[in-house]
Amino acid sequence: MRDNSADLREIFLRDVPMMDVRAPVEFTKGAFPGVVNLPLMNDVERQKVGTSYKQDGQQAAIELGHKLVAGELKQARIDAWASFTRNHPEGFLYCFRGGLRSQITQQWLKSEAGIEYPRVIGGYKAMRSFLIEVTEQAVAECDFVLIGGLTGSGKTEVLQQLDNGLDLEGHANHRGSSFGKHATPQPGQIDFENLLAVDILKKRARQLDQFVVEDEGRIVGSRAVPLELYRTMQDAPLVWLEDSFDSRVERILKDYVTDLCAEFIAVQGVETGFAAYAERLKQSLSSIVRRLGGERYQRLAAIMDSALAEQARTGAVDSHRGWISGMLSEYYDPMYAFQRDSKDARVEFSGDQGAVVEYLKQRNRSRASA
Repeated sequence: MRDNSADLREIFLRDVPMMDVRAPVEFTKGAFPGVVNLPLMNDVERQKVGTSYKQDGQQAAIELGHKLVAGELKQARIDAWASFTRNHPEGFLYCFRGGLRSQITQQWLKSEAGIEYPRVIGGYKAMRSFLIEVTEQAVAECDFVLIGGLTGSGKTEVLQQLDNGLDLEGHANHRGSSFGKHATPQPGQIDFENLLAVDILKKRARQLDQFVVEDEGRIVGSRAVPLELYRTMQDAPLVWLEDSFDSRVERILKDYVTDLCAEFIAVQGVETGFAAYAERLKQSLSSIVRRLGGERYQRLAAIMDSALAEQARTGAVDSHRGWISGMLSEYYDPMYAFQRDSKDARVEFSGDQGAVVEYLKQRNRSRASA
């Protein structure tokens, strides 16, 4: 039986299917990409067993657990586990520390379903520690370069053309600005960190030791970039992406209007989705009212309201260019220009998208051959 899974690296490199038998509340706080939660105990059952453990000791807690999860309920959980193991014979199961809960799951699978299935030694805690170390090692051992540029210049598009790009916004499911929310929620903080670490692990396995990341603040939406990585980013060299004002307006129109509307409609349906999308745009603008100032906010909000009304009526999005142009020229561009000046000494190259992509690819090739 495969019961020694010490090589956590291979588990994440190969996207090995895993079954998490922790309670849902634990799973929600943090898990790993693609993992399925099939708990031994639900949240209420876990709480009762935990209280019994504190008051009466381990044996009493175990006995209570067997009473709470018995009969048809026990069989239903075994059936769910068995289905997972048949669909993923190469997989593993785990609990928090790889101890009692995963061992009980193994025992029930074997005695009730005739299935032997391996567990991750050390469980969630060992895997989480491993992924934290992956990120810390990359920060200590690898070279990082940032890509900066004005809002809408296409920094994410550059990252997507690079083998060594780390898309922090993609992992955080957020575009990084006040208008950056998607129709679907952000992952939890731990899930965000785990997604990033697995991405780093896979890229380093391909012998990459230089990474390109977008010039972000510490917080992407409501998710924090790992502190060690963020500190490294503050001193990293910077490549500046240039693009025309009109091109940037069109890119923002696509991202924050056309694509965002389509996201909401795909998730919530046409009528409810459009209403939610419109409300999201309005909320995004109102979230920066203090920085815009009252007069500017009122003017841009009126343009946005008119554009949304036209979009609802005809489907046309042309009028949205009005508030987008105003946001760029009156708010984002002056702010980014100030930031650009403060980082001028770190800029080692600037150019349009094609030039920047080629420069970063050549930069990576030069390091690899050094």
